[in-house]
Amino acid sequence: MSNTRSKPALIADTAIGIDPLGFAETHLSSAARAALTELQGVLDIEVRPLLAEAWETATMPPAILQAIAPLNVMRPAGITAEESDSSLYSGFRNYVLARTDVSVATLVNAQSGLFRTTVLLGGSPEQAEQLDPKIRDFSLAGVFALTEPEHGSDIAGGLSTTARRTGGEWVIDGTKRWIGGAVSADVIAVFARDIEDKQVKAFLVPRQAAGVTLNTIGGKIALRPMQNSTITLSGVRVPESARLQKINSWRDVARILGAMRSDVAWIATGLQAGALDAALTYTRGREQFGHSIGGFQLVQEKLARMLGNLTASLGLVTQLSVRQDRGIRRDENSSLAKMWTALHARETVALGREIAGGNGILLSHDSARFFADAEAVYSYEGTHEVTSLIVGRALTGVSAFLPSTNY
Repeated sequence: MSNTRSKPALIADTAIGIDPLGFAETHLSSAARAALTELQGVLDIEVRPLLAEAWETATMPPAILQAIAPLNVMRPAGITAEESDSSLYSGFRNYVLARTDVSVATLVNAQSGLFRTTVLLGGSPEQAEQLDPKIRDFSLAGVFALTEPEHGSDIAGGLSTTARRTGGEWVIDGTKRWIGGAVSADVIAVFARDIEDKQVKAFLVPRQAAGVTLNTIGGKIALRPMQNSTITLSGVRVPESARLQKINSWRDVARILGAMRSDVAWIATGLQAGALDAALTYTRGREQFGHSIGGFQLVQEKLARMLGNLTASLGLVTQLSVRQDRGIRRDENSSLAKMWTALHARETVALGREIAGGNGILLSHDSARFFADAEAVYSYEGTHEVTSLIVGRALTGVSAFLPSTNY
Protein backbone atom coordinates (compact mmCIF):
# COMPACT_ATOMS: atom_id res chain seq x y z
CA MET A 1 0.00 0.00 0.00
CA SER A 2 1.44 3.33 -1.05
CA ASN A 3 0.67 6.69 0.48
CA THR A 4 2.37 8.64 -2.32
CA ARG A 5 0.30 11.73 -2.98
CA SER A 6 -0.63 12.88 -6.47
CA LYS A 7 -2.78 15.73 -7.66
CA PRO A 8 -6.47 14.64 -7.79
CA ALA A 9 -6.97 15.12 -11.53
CA LEU A 10 -10.67 14.27 -11.45
CA ILE A 11 -11.57 16.94 -8.91
CA ALA A 12 -12.62 19.77 -11.18
CA ASP A 13 -14.41 23.03 -10.54
CA THR A 14 -17.44 22.21 -12.68
CA ALA A 15 -21.13 23.01 -12.41
CA ILE A 16 -21.93 19.41 -11.53
CA GLY A 17 -18.90 18.36 -9.53
CA ILE A 18 -16.81 15.42 -10.70
CA ASP A 19 -17.36 15.07 -14.45
CA PRO A 20 -14.26 13.33 -15.88
CA LEU A 21 -15.65 13.05 -19.43
CA GLY A 22 -16.93 16.63 -19.49
CA PHE A 23 -20.61 15.99 -20.21
CA ALA A 24 -21.78 19.31 -18.78
CA GLU A 25 -19.08 21.34 -20.53
CA THR A 26 -19.82 19.61 -23.85
CA HIS A 27 -23.59 19.88 -23.80
CA LEU A 28 -24.50 22.98 -21.79
CA SER A 29 -23.94 26.65 -22.60
CA SER A 30 -21.74 28.70 -20.29
CA ALA A 31 -24.89 30.51 -19.08
CA ALA A 32 -26.55 27.23 -18.17
CA ARG A 33 -23.47 26.03 -16.33
CA ALA A 34 -23.34 29.34 -14.45
CA ALA A 35 -26.98 28.95 -13.42
CA LEU A 36 -26.29 25.44 -12.12
CA THR A 37 -23.24 26.70 -10.24
CA GLU A 38 -25.40 29.39 -8.61
CA LEU A 39 -28.00 26.76 -7.70
CA GLN A 40 -25.33 24.53 -6.18
CA GLY A 41 -24.04 27.46 -4.14
CA VAL A 42 -27.48 28.14 -2.67
CA LEU A 43 -27.92 24.45 -1.94
CA ASP A 44 -24.57 24.29 -0.15
CA ILE A 45 -25.03 27.45 1.90
CA GLU A 46 -28.76 27.62 2.63
CA VAL A 47 -30.16 24.12 2.15
CA ARG A 48 -27.52 21.61 3.19
CA PRO A 49 -27.38 22.82 6.84
CA LEU A 50 -31.11 22.03 7.18
CA LEU A 51 -31.00 18.47 5.89
CA ALA A 52 -30.03 16.45 8.96
CA GLU A 53 -32.82 17.93 11.08
CA ALA A 54 -35.26 17.68 8.19
CA TRP A 55 -34.49 13.98 7.94
CA GLU A 56 -34.67 13.42 11.69
CA THR A 57 -38.04 15.18 12.01
CA ALA A 58 -39.44 13.94 8.67
CA THR A 59 -40.45 17.47 7.69
CA MET A 60 -39.60 19.73 4.76
CA PRO A 61 -38.56 23.15 6.09
CA PRO A 62 -40.28 25.96 4.12
CA ALA A 63 -36.90 27.69 4.03
CA ILE A 64 -35.70 25.13 1.46
CA LEU A 65 -38.14 26.11 -1.25
CA GLN A 66 -37.90 29.75 -0.22
CA ALA A 67 -34.18 29.58 -0.97
CA ILE A 68 -34.60 27.86 -4.34
CA ALA A 69 -37.67 29.57 -5.83
CA PRO A 70 -36.08 33.04 -6.28
CA LEU A 71 -33.44 31.49 -8.55
CA ASN A 72 -36.13 30.96 -11.21
CA VAL A 73 -34.70 27.49 -11.76
CA MET A 74 -37.09 26.62 -14.60
CA ARG A 75 -36.04 29.61 -16.68
CA PRO A 76 -32.92 31.30 -15.27
CA ALA A 77 -31.83 34.70 -16.51
CA GLY A 78 -29.41 34.61 -19.41
CA ILE A 79 -30.56 31.25 -20.73
CA THR A 80 -32.74 30.94 -23.80
CA ALA A 81 -36.23 29.54 -23.34
CA GLU A 82 -35.30 26.71 -25.68
CA GLU A 83 -32.36 25.60 -23.54
CA SER A 84 -34.07 26.13 -20.18
CA ASP A 85 -37.01 23.99 -21.33
CA SER A 86 -34.75 21.33 -22.82
CA SER A 87 -34.46 17.81 -21.47
CA LEU A 88 -30.71 18.38 -21.08
CA TYR A 89 -30.95 21.44 -18.87
CA SER A 90 -33.81 20.12 -16.74
CA GLY A 91 -31.88 16.86 -16.41
CA PHE A 92 -28.70 18.52 -15.20
CA ARG A 93 -30.82 20.65 -12.83
CA ASN A 94 -32.31 17.49 -11.30
CA TYR A 95 -28.79 16.07 -11.09
CA VAL A 96 -27.50 19.06 -9.11
CA LEU A 97 -30.51 18.98 -6.78
CA ALA A 98 -30.23 15.23 -6.16
CA ARG A 99 -26.48 15.54 -5.62
CA THR A 100 -27.40 17.60 -2.54
CA ASP A 101 -30.50 15.68 -1.44
CA VAL A 102 -33.04 13.45 -3.17
CA SER A 103 -35.98 14.80 -1.17
CA VAL A 104 -35.12 18.33 -2.29
CA ALA A 105 -34.81 17.13 -5.89
CA THR A 106 -38.16 15.37 -5.60
CA LEU A 107 -39.80 18.47 -4.14
CA VAL A 108 -38.63 20.69 -6.99
CA ASN A 109 -39.24 18.05 -9.66
CA ALA A 110 -42.79 17.53 -8.40
CA GLN A 111 -43.37 21.09 -9.60
CA SER A 112 -40.94 21.45 -12.52
CA GLY A 113 -41.30 17.91 -13.86
CA LEU A 114 -44.41 16.06 -12.78
CA PHE A 115 -46.88 18.92 -12.49
CA ARG A 116 -45.48 21.17 -15.22
CA THR A 117 -45.24 18.31 -17.73
CA THR A 118 -48.81 17.27 -16.95
CA VAL A 119 -50.08 20.77 -17.70
CA LEU A 120 -47.91 21.35 -20.77
CA LEU A 121 -48.65 17.97 -22.38
CA GLY A 122 -52.12 17.42 -20.96
CA GLY A 123 -53.62 20.87 -20.99
CA SER A 124 -55.09 22.76 -23.91
CA PRO A 125 -52.88 25.48 -25.43
CA GLU A 126 -54.95 28.03 -23.51
CA GLN A 127 -54.53 26.16 -20.21
CA ALA A 128 -50.80 25.77 -20.72
CA GLU A 129 -50.35 29.45 -21.65
CA GLN A 130 -52.32 30.60 -18.61
CA LEU A 131 -50.78 28.28 -16.03
CA ASP A 132 -47.17 27.77 -17.07
CA PRO A 133 -45.80 31.18 -15.97
CA LYS A 134 -47.33 30.62 -12.51
CA ILE A 135 -45.87 27.11 -12.36
CA ARG A 136 -42.41 28.36 -13.33
CA ASP A 137 -42.26 30.97 -10.56
CA PHE A 138 -43.93 28.67 -7.99
CA SER A 139 -46.84 31.06 -7.47
CA LEU A 140 -49.06 28.10 -8.35
CA ALA A 141 -47.80 24.96 -6.63
CA GLY A 142 -49.11 21.66 -7.91
CA VAL A 143 -48.59 17.92 -7.58
CA PHE A 144 -49.29 14.79 -9.61
CA ALA A 145 -51.81 12.32 -8.15
CA LEU A 146 -52.00 9.03 -10.03
CA THR A 147 -51.19 6.10 -7.73
CA GLU A 148 -53.76 4.64 -5.32
CA PRO A 149 -53.66 2.51 -2.16
CA GLU A 150 -54.32 -0.72 -4.06
CA HIS A 151 -52.87 0.24 -7.45
CA GLY A 152 -49.28 1.20 -8.17
CA SER A 153 -47.61 -0.76 -10.98
CA ASP A 154 -51.03 -1.92 -12.22
CA ILE A 155 -52.55 1.56 -12.19
CA ALA A 156 -53.11 1.54 -15.97
CA GLY A 157 -55.83 -1.07 -15.73
CA GLY A 158 -56.63 -0.76 -12.05
CA LEU A 159 -57.23 2.96 -11.56
CA SER A 160 -60.41 3.13 -9.50
CA THR A 161 -60.86 6.85 -8.74
CA THR A 162 -63.94 7.94 -10.68
CA ALA A 163 -65.17 11.12 -12.33
CA ARG A 164 -68.82 11.70 -13.18
CA ARG A 165 -70.03 14.53 -15.43
CA THR A 166 -73.05 16.46 -14.16
CA GLY A 167 -73.82 19.42 -16.40
CA GLY A 168 -70.88 21.79 -16.36
CA GLU A 169 -69.21 20.04 -13.41
CA TRP A 170 -67.39 16.82 -12.61
CA VAL A 171 -67.80 14.89 -9.36
CA ILE A 172 -64.69 12.98 -8.29
CA ASP A 173 -64.54 10.11 -5.78
CA GLY A 174 -61.60 7.96 -4.79
CA THR A 175 -58.30 7.78 -2.94
CA LYS A 176 -54.75 8.59 -4.03
CA ARG A 177 -51.58 7.53 -2.21
CA TRP A 178 -47.88 8.42 -2.16
CA ILE A 179 -48.53 11.95 -3.40
CA GLY A 180 -45.38 13.88 -2.59
CA GLY A 181 -45.66 17.56 -1.71
CA ALA A 182 -49.45 17.57 -1.57
CA VAL A 183 -49.55 19.21 1.86
CA SER A 184 -48.12 22.45 0.45
CA ALA A 185 -49.72 22.37 -3.01
CA ASP A 186 -52.35 24.78 -4.28
CA VAL A 187 -53.80 22.28 -6.73
CA ILE A 188 -53.63 18.53 -7.24
CA ALA A 189 -53.60 16.98 -10.71
CA VAL A 190 -55.98 14.08 -10.08
CA PHE A 191 -56.31 11.24 -12.57
CA ALA A 192 -59.71 9.56 -12.56
CA ARG A 193 -61.71 7.18 -14.72
CA ASP A 194 -64.73 8.70 -16.44
CA ILE A 195 -67.65 6.43 -15.51
CA GLU A 196 -69.30 7.22 -18.86
CA ASP A 197 -66.62 6.16 -21.34
CA LYS A 198 -64.27 4.33 -18.89
CA GLN A 199 -61.34 6.44 -20.09
CA VAL A 200 -58.77 8.14 -17.83
CA LYS A 201 -59.02 11.91 -17.52
CA ALA A 202 -57.20 14.49 -15.37
CA PHE A 203 -58.49 17.37 -13.26
CA LEU A 204 -56.86 20.25 -11.41
CA VAL A 205 -58.43 19.98 -7.96
CA PRO A 206 -57.80 22.71 -5.36
CA ARG A 207 -56.16 21.19 -2.30
CA GLN A 208 -58.66 22.96 -0.05
CA ALA A 209 -61.74 22.02 -2.08
CA ALA A 210 -64.71 20.59 -0.19
CA GLY A 211 -64.38 16.82 0.05
CA VAL A 212 -60.57 16.71 -0.14
CA THR A 213 -58.80 15.17 2.87
CA LEU A 214 -55.04 14.70 3.22
CA ASN A 215 -53.23 12.39 5.63
CA THR A 216 -49.43 12.33 5.83
CA ILE A 217 -47.81 8.90 5.48
CA GLY A 218 -45.49 8.25 8.42
CA GLY A 219 -42.81 5.69 9.17
CA LYS A 220 -40.81 6.07 5.95
CA ILE A 221 -37.20 4.91 5.81
CA ALA A 222 -36.41 6.97 2.69
CA LEU A 223 -37.16 10.47 1.41
CA ARG A 224 -38.14 11.34 4.94
CA PRO A 225 -38.29 15.16 4.53
CA MET A 226 -40.50 14.77 1.44
CA GLN A 227 -43.94 14.37 2.95
CA ASN A 228 -46.18 11.97 1.04
CA SER A 229 -49.92 11.99 1.49
CA THR A 230 -52.92 9.76 1.16
CA ILE A 231 -55.63 11.90 -0.43
CA THR A 232 -59.30 11.06 -0.08
CA LEU A 233 -61.72 12.65 -2.54
CA SER A 234 -65.37 12.40 -1.55
CA GLY A 235 -67.88 14.05 -3.87
CA VAL A 236 -65.34 16.68 -4.93
CA ARG A 237 -66.79 19.03 -7.53
CA VAL A 238 -64.74 20.85 -10.14
CA PRO A 239 -65.83 22.72 -13.29
CA GLU A 240 -65.17 21.45 -16.80
CA SER A 241 -62.57 24.21 -17.10
CA ALA A 242 -60.50 22.34 -14.48
CA ARG A 243 -60.24 19.28 -16.72
CA LEU A 244 -56.97 19.02 -18.65
CA GLN A 245 -58.32 18.89 -22.16
CA LYS A 246 -55.67 16.71 -23.84
CA ILE A 247 -55.83 13.79 -21.39
CA ASN A 248 -58.59 11.48 -22.59
CA SER A 249 -57.12 7.98 -22.31
CA TRP A 250 -54.37 5.96 -20.67
CA ARG A 251 -52.29 6.48 -23.82
CA ASP A 252 -52.21 10.20 -23.00
CA VAL A 253 -51.12 9.45 -19.43
CA ALA A 254 -48.41 7.07 -20.67
CA ARG A 255 -47.05 9.83 -22.91
CA ILE A 256 -46.64 12.03 -19.84
CA LEU A 257 -45.07 9.24 -17.77
CA GLY A 258 -42.57 8.51 -20.54
CA ALA A 259 -41.49 12.14 -20.54
CA MET A 260 -41.07 12.15 -16.76
CA ARG A 261 -39.25 8.84 -16.39
CA SER A 262 -36.08 10.44 -17.73
CA ASP A 263 -36.28 12.96 -14.85
CA VAL A 264 -36.03 10.10 -12.37
CA ALA A 265 -33.05 8.65 -14.22
CA TRP A 266 -31.28 11.99 -13.81
CA ILE A 267 -32.16 12.00 -10.10
CA ALA A 268 -30.79 8.45 -9.76
CA THR A 269 -27.58 9.70 -11.35
CA GLY A 270 -27.36 12.81 -9.17
CA LEU A 271 -27.76 10.84 -5.96
CA GLN A 272 -24.74 8.77 -7.03
CA ALA A 273 -22.75 11.99 -7.33
CA GLY A 274 -23.86 12.97 -3.82
CA ALA A 275 -22.83 9.58 -2.47
CA LEU A 276 -19.41 9.92 -4.09
CA ASP A 277 -19.01 13.45 -2.69
CA ALA A 278 -19.85 12.14 0.78
CA ALA A 279 -17.44 9.22 0.48
CA LEU A 280 -14.59 11.42 -0.68
CA THR A 281 -15.19 13.91 2.11
CA TYR A 282 -15.09 11.08 4.61
CA THR A 283 -11.88 9.56 3.26
CA ARG A 284 -10.08 12.89 3.50
CA GLY A 285 -10.88 13.29 7.17
CA ARG A 286 -10.67 9.71 8.44
CA GLU A 287 -7.50 7.97 9.60
CA GLN A 288 -7.09 4.32 10.61
CA PHE A 289 -3.94 2.39 11.47
CA GLY A 290 -2.06 5.67 11.38
CA HIS A 291 -2.94 6.52 7.77
CA SER A 292 -5.62 8.37 5.82
CA ILE A 293 -8.07 5.75 4.55
CA GLY A 294 -8.02 7.55 1.18
CA GLY A 295 -4.67 5.81 0.60
CA PHE A 296 -6.02 2.32 1.27
CA GLN A 297 -6.21 0.13 -1.82
CA LEU A 298 -9.62 -1.35 -1.06
CA VAL A 299 -11.09 2.08 -0.39
CA GLN A 300 -9.74 3.40 -3.69
CA GLU A 301 -11.21 0.38 -5.50
CA LYS A 302 -14.65 1.19 -4.06
CA LEU A 303 -14.30 4.85 -5.02
CA ALA A 304 -13.31 3.88 -8.55
CA ARG A 305 -16.38 1.65 -8.90
CA MET A 306 -18.58 4.46 -7.62
CA LEU A 307 -17.12 6.83 -10.20
CA GLY A 308 -17.55 4.22 -12.93
CA ASN A 309 -21.24 3.78 -12.11
CA LEU A 310 -21.74 7.54 -11.92
CA THR A 311 -19.96 8.29 -15.20
CA ALA A 312 -21.75 5.51 -17.09
CA SER A 313 -25.09 6.70 -15.72
CA LEU A 314 -24.30 10.30 -16.63
CA GLY A 315 -23.39 9.29 -20.16
CA LEU A 316 -26.62 7.33 -20.52
CA VAL A 317 -28.94 10.09 -19.32
CA THR A 318 -27.07 12.78 -21.25
CA GLN A 319 -27.44 10.93 -24.54
CA LEU A 320 -31.08 10.15 -23.72
CA SER A 321 -31.76 13.86 -23.25
CA VAL A 322 -29.84 14.80 -26.40
CA ARG A 323 -32.12 12.54 -28.40
CA GLN A 324 -35.25 13.75 -26.64
CA ASP A 325 -34.31 17.33 -27.48
CA ARG A 326 -34.07 16.22 -31.12
CA GLY A 327 -37.64 14.95 -30.91
CA ILE A 328 -36.74 11.26 -30.48
CA ARG A 329 -38.80 10.13 -27.50
CA ARG A 330 -39.28 6.42 -26.96
CA ASP A 331 -40.69 4.90 -23.82
CA GLU A 332 -38.23 2.01 -23.94
CA ASN A 333 -35.31 4.45 -23.92
CA SER A 334 -36.43 6.41 -20.86
CA SER A 335 -37.39 3.11 -19.18
CA LEU A 336 -33.94 1.68 -19.89
CA ALA A 337 -32.32 4.78 -18.40
CA LYS A 338 -34.47 4.70 -15.28
CA MET A 339 -33.97 0.95 -14.83
CA TRP A 340 -30.19 1.04 -15.27
CA THR A 341 -29.36 4.18 -13.30
CA ALA A 342 -31.58 3.26 -10.35
CA LEU A 343 -30.17 -0.28 -10.24
CA HIS A 344 -26.57 0.92 -10.23
CA ALA A 345 -27.38 3.70 -7.79
CA ARG A 346 -28.06 0.98 -5.23
CA GLU A 347 -24.53 -0.37 -5.64
CA THR A 348 -22.98 3.10 -5.63
CA VAL A 349 -24.59 4.19 -2.37
CA ALA A 350 -23.84 0.84 -0.75
CA LEU A 351 -20.15 1.26 -1.57
CA GLY A 352 -20.22 4.77 -0.10
CA ARG A 353 -21.79 3.49 3.07
CA GLU A 354 -19.18 0.71 3.30
CA ILE A 355 -16.37 3.25 3.06
CA ALA A 356 -17.80 5.15 6.03
CA GLY A 357 -18.11 1.96 8.08
CA GLY A 358 -20.30 2.29 11.13
CA ASN A 359 -20.39 6.03 10.63
CA GLY A 360 -22.19 5.34 7.35
CA ILE A 361 -25.47 4.86 9.19
CA LEU A 362 -25.26 8.29 10.83
CA LEU A 363 -26.92 11.32 9.25
CA SER A 364 -23.95 13.49 10.15
CA HIS A 365 -21.91 11.82 7.40
CA ASP A 366 -24.50 12.14 4.58
CA SER A 367 -23.87 8.62 3.27
CA ALA A 368 -26.89 7.35 5.19
CA ARG A 369 -29.34 9.68 3.39
CA PHE A 370 -28.17 8.64 -0.06
CA PHE A 371 -28.09 4.97 0.96
CA ALA A 372 -31.72 5.04 2.10
CA ASP A 373 -33.02 7.32 -0.64
CA ALA A 374 -31.70 5.06 -3.39
CA GLU A 375 -34.33 2.53 -2.34
CA ALA A 376 -37.14 4.99 -2.98
CA VAL A 377 -35.74 6.02 -6.36
CA TYR A 378 -35.40 2.35 -7.31
CA SER A 379 -39.18 1.97 -6.92
CA TYR A 380 -40.87 5.21 -7.90
CA GLU A 381 -42.02 6.37 -11.36
CA GLY A 382 -41.73 2.84 -12.71
CA THR A 383 -40.39 -0.06 -10.67
CA HIS A 384 -37.40 -2.06 -11.87
CA GLU A 385 -39.74 -4.83 -12.99
CA VAL A 386 -42.08 -2.58 -14.98
CA THR A 387 -39.28 -0.65 -16.70
CA SER A 388 -37.51 -3.93 -17.51
CA LEU A 389 -40.63 -5.31 -19.18
CA ILE A 390 -41.05 -2.16 -21.27
CA VAL A 391 -37.48 -2.63 -22.49
CA GLY A 392 -38.03 -6.37 -22.99
CA ARG A 393 -41.12 -5.72 -25.09
CA ALA A 394 -39.13 -3.38 -27.34
CA LEU A 395 -36.36 -5.98 -27.70
CA THR A 396 -38.56 -8.97 -28.49
CA GLY A 397 -41.74 -7.48 -29.89
CA VAL A 398 -43.68 -9.55 -27.36
CA SER A 399 -45.39 -8.00 -24.33
CA ALA A 400 -44.90 -9.85 -21.06
CA PHE A 401 -47.44 -7.65 -19.28
CA LEU A 402 -50.75 -9.12 -18.29
CA PRO A 403 -53.47 -8.17 -20.80
CA SER A 404 -55.24 -5.99 -18.22
CA THR A 405 -52.26 -3.74 -17.47
CA ASN A 406 -52.51 -1.65 -20.69
CA TYR A 407 -48.86 -0.56 -20.53
